[in-house]
Amino acid sequence: MDLAFAELDARQRYKLLTALVVPRPIALVTTVGPEGVVNAAPYSFFNTFGQDPPLVVLGLDRRDRTTSKDTGRNIDATGEFVINLVDEDLAEAMNLCAVDFPAGTSEPGVLGLELVASRHVRPGRLARAPAALECRLFTLMRIGASRELVIGEVVGAHIRDGLLDAERLRIDYERYRPVGRLCGDLYCRTRERFALRRLSYAQWCAEQGGEETG
Repeated sequence: MDLAFAELDARQRYKLLTALVVPRPIALVTTVGPEGVVNAAPYSFFNTFGQDPPLVVLGLDRRDRTTSKDTGRNIDATGEFVINLVDEDLAEAMNLCAVDFPAGTSEPGVLGLELVASRHVRPGRLARAPAALECRLFTLMRIGASRELVIGEVVGAHIRDGLLDAERLRIDYERYRPVGRLCGDLYCRTRERFALRRLSYAQWCAEQGGEETG
């Protein structure tokens, strides 16, 4: 089946894209508003974007052309945010942070999620998060009536003790246990894994029993 996206409405495009591009990592973003209220909201339009500088990207919803939701408004005002990574233990609380609380509500306060001070930015991180990326706004793009693209520079990271081999900078996935976003109400665990060795061209040629060409 071939689909022309120009013939689909926004809801249909969203449904297809979020069902096909899976699993997606989840960013539980904490920000601080002008009155000092800490907001926490989950986003799965999220990924890393580079390492020099170290960048992450977030796709945020807007209420309309003139009004951002708490996360976007706070990032726009302060230029700082924290991405709390989500594991199996934090998944249920992450889902509750998506409740459509009134604007200005502190989800960590309502849900009893402990906050810990960050080292480099004003918003705190969630104590239960296995890892947190402290970010400063690199650039923000408003795209259409309902979307903002936030690019943040990672200025610091906190990783739970026992997850990181500090010498080799390797994460213990048996202890980390991140979850991924599928679509609708569906999520996935990441306990089952497999490895694929990446080959150089020379290695590929050797495995084919031939010689390099070109």
